[in-house]
Amino acid sequence: MKLVLRITLLTLLTGFTSTAFAQFPGGGGGRPSGGGGDFQRGGDRQRQTAIPGTLDDAPKGSGKIKGILVDSISKKPVEFATLALVDTKTNNPIDGTTTDEKGQFSLSKVASGNFNILISFIGYKTKTVKDIKIDRKTDLDLGSIALAPDVVQLKEVEVVGMAQMIEEKVDRLVYNAEKDITSKGGDASDVMKKVPMLTVDLDGNVSLRGSSNVRVLINNKPSTIIATSVADALKQIPADMIKSVEVITSPSARYDAEGSAGIINIVTKKSTIQGGTLNVDTGIGNRGSNLGLRGNYRVGKMGFSLGGFGRFNYNMPGKSENLQVGKIENFSIRQTTKSDNRTAFGSYNLGWDYEIDSKTSLSAGVRYGLRNMKNTQELTTFNTQGTSTTTSYRDVDVKDLSGTWDVNVDYLKTLGKPQQELSISTQFSRNNRTNDYDANVFALSTNQIREMLGSQGNNNSSHNQESTVQLDYQTPIKENQLLEIGGKGIFRQVVSNYDYYNTMGTPQAASNLDYDQNVAAGYFSYTLSTKSRFTIKAGTRYEYTSINATQGEQGSLNLPAYGNLVPSINLSQTFGKGQTVKLAYNRRLQRPGIQFLNPNVNAANPLNVTVGNPNLSPELTDQVELGTSFFKNSVYVNVSTFARFTNNSIESIRTTSPEGVITTTYGNIGEKKNVGVNIFGNITFFKKWQVGGGFDAYYANLSNNSPDISLQSSNSGFVLSGRFRTSLTIKNGWGLQGGGFMRGREVQLQGTQAGFRMYDLGIKKDFKNKRGSIGFGMENFLAPSFKMKTSLESRTFTQNNTNYLFNRGFRVNFSYRLGKMTFTEQKTRRRKSINNDDQKSEGGGMDAGGGQSAAPAITVPTNRPAGSPAGTRTQGGLRSATDSTLRSPRETIVNPNAARPDSAAKPMVAPDSLKAPVTTPDSTIKPATTLPDSTMRPDSTARPALPVQPMKQDSTARPVVPADSIPKKE
Repeated sequence: MKLVLRITLLTLLTGFTSTAFAQFPGGGGGRPSGGGGDFQRGGDRQRQTAIPGTLDDAPKGSGKIKGILVDSISKKPVEFATLALVDTKTNNPIDGTTTDEKGQFSLSKVASGNFNILISFIGYKTKTVKDIKIDRKTDLDLGSIALAPDVVQLKEVEVVGMAQMIEEKVDRLVYNAEKDITSKGGDASDVMKKVPMLTVDLDGNVSLRGSSNVRVLINNKPSTIIATSVADALKQIPADMIKSVEVITSPSARYDAEGSAGIINIVTKKSTIQGGTLNVDTGIGNRGSNLGLRGNYRVGKMGFSLGGFGRFNYNMPGKSENLQVGKIENFSIRQTTKSDNRTAFGSYNLGWDYEIDSKTSLSAGVRYGLRNMKNTQELTTFNTQGTSTTTSYRDVDVKDLSGTWDVNVDYLKTLGKPQQELSISTQFSRNNRTNDYDANVFALSTNQIREMLGSQGNNNSSHNQESTVQLDYQTPIKENQLLEIGGKGIFRQVVSNYDYYNTMGTPQAASNLDYDQNVAAGYFSYTLSTKSRFTIKAGTRYEYTSINATQGEQGSLNLPAYGNLVPSINLSQTFGKGQTVKLAYNRRLQRPGIQFLNPNVNAANPLNVTVGNPNLSPELTDQVELGTSFFKNSVYVNVSTFARFTNNSIESIRTTSPEGVITTTYGNIGEKKNVGVNIFGNITFFKKWQVGGGFDAYYANLSNNSPDISLQSSNSGFVLSGRFRTSLTIKNGWGLQGGGFMRGREVQLQGTQAGFRMYDLGIKKDFKNKRGSIGFGMENFLAPSFKMKTSLESRTFTQNNTNYLFNRGFRVNFSYRLGKMTFTEQKTRRRKSINNDDQKSEGGGMDAGGGQSAAPAITVPTNRPAGSPAGTRTQGGLRSATDSTLRSPRETIVNPNAARPDSAAKPMVAPDSLKAPVTTPDSTIKPATTLPDSTMRPDSTARPALPVQPMKQDSTARPVVPADSIPKKE
């Protein structure tokens, strides 16, 4: 009954957000601190004056004991943990060992008797395996033993310093967003701006190394809203909910073949607690307000999560100027636009998981997201044809409403051997969208008197439905190899209905597009790791795509089916203890999304018309990457180079009429070559102040092979960008962070887009009880606005557009956490889920498909509220897809006084009589908890020792080095 009451309470509280249109589902309030109470030495132990197993009189026998030690949350091997074999009669250790790089351990020549095994490692709770009986013939395999993270809060100790913001793994880079206070009150696009290798433009569109063909996942799951617009999807995710962002530049064969530039996985915060909690987050600023609630309840093997948030953006004016001039025809058209933008975003979710037994789990989730965007524009046009000039005025209302349902059920079974798993994942997703415009048209006299001429409009309703089923199996081979195989089916149904009206003439005929796309895929992947810390991961994937499409009166489009074989290989070598070199090759493909396919004619601005092309085929990309990273003390540097070659690229085709009307459609006419370098790093001073940054540079060479000579064009040049971040930890819970980003001129096929810059500053104060915080943030606060110019040129016309961005923002944020939490050793299993990443969707660039807009520019960035860049508008679309095998890192809280082992030190055990109580090394230190470096290891040459309580952790832990242990699922 209590469970029902608590769930009902969470439901009611979450329901309040549905009318608030405000932001923030829960992440906030700082990390939950574990338990309370003073640090205590674990249990009474007998005095030991020697390392176990080294005494000359240690009993010997013929018994054997072996097993593997894994993290109870991440299921990854725990390397170099200490184990002591304790005689139950004397309570003295008689032998001991440590786990190897695969988490494996073994004891041989064990004497007969009854024993306990005492296990410990820095940052984990000490564990005892009891009642082990050994005789002469015993060969005991303990199998997989889970070790739980330690959660201890010191009332007298504060860890002074900061964990690293960036981690590097074999195939990805991880940005730990939860440590960033400047994004608080913002959304996912604000977080993306600070991630190395990513660029977010002023519309919120994301690109990776200069390419907008990226797949964005949320907890390894896609959504049909992402296919419609990546920028809009990012605005539905509050920054406070984000734990980390994973950038995967060289996906393996397990991943869907699409997403030519790579994959971005957004990992949100999760609860691993027993009991119930409720997080409340709210913020208010000069351009937007938000409110969010997030609740969790877990009892025994079952857990529930319920959340909701909403945001309302206001005070978002816009202004732009556009000039297009004919080279062959004698026309000159100048347009000015003033606009007002209003947006509302909401997201509501319910999650459930159940651990059927120690090796089997079931999870399910339901999510609903909404996005309402309304825009009013005043468009004035001065149209000169030869020597005659006419002036017109349009009052345009644009309505873009979207709602998305996502439902998933996932099953995971761990089989007999460690890392041997079978998973079945299913997902259903549907996006409904309405994208209309209505325009009143006026003639303007010389004295600016308006004369009503009539009205025009376009109604476009669409839905995008997708069903996916996926089967994955992995099994280790011997001790250092991993085999992965799987299959997947994606079944899409997309419908777009559109009609027009025109009181001043004959409107275009209504029509529709029905587009069914089915994808069948299978993959094979093999991984080998050697003792010399060399890892190779190779595989291949085959995908077969069939399409059945009809368009209005035209009937069947007779689009051919096609198959693609996409190989991949990743190599990694770690040298010593500070440097890693990686080399990778992969082939990717990018299917066109609905915004490129939709044949609806968008004429909100009648002089800049956009229409899709349903006959597009996928584009293919080959990519090579070479990178290295190294760290020493508190300095970390990463350098990577890449080359990317794209054929059959989907590019804009712009044509002009004699009257100066520019019509944009799309075709597979392009060829792209990008070669570049990314350099970034960070350094920590005095354990309190962290400074990081870097720059990206690439050379772009673009050309098309259009058979029409008037459409042929090419362009090339360098594109530069850079970023800087700094953060300072101050006493008594205060923190300060700031930074900026700048991108130079961007090279496009028919012109260039001017560069831009962004900067921010934030301060936060955590409450003494660690249950909440209050903060203040500001962005681009030194100027009220700035200009951004775009220039395009073809053989028949030139077009120059200037946008004025009003994005100076200030906001105040507040978060608080209610409820009682108890951290337990319960096994939280890795979950697998559907990840479809197979379509080219609107993720960035000026050429993404057209939604309703009367703005005169090629793309007119809408005004960005504080912490919330506005997104471009597109027609409803095919969903993007991504591989299901990505794993979201679990949030792990460890003993704050656990120290990073000194690689030069050997563990020692002092007699109890010499042990001193825990003391505070610095009188200024106060209670806190920190996140550990997941790959911290002691010196592999360390001798086994008695388990002891961990020492104070050095918070300047270095970035994660690619794992060289047994291959793991990513």
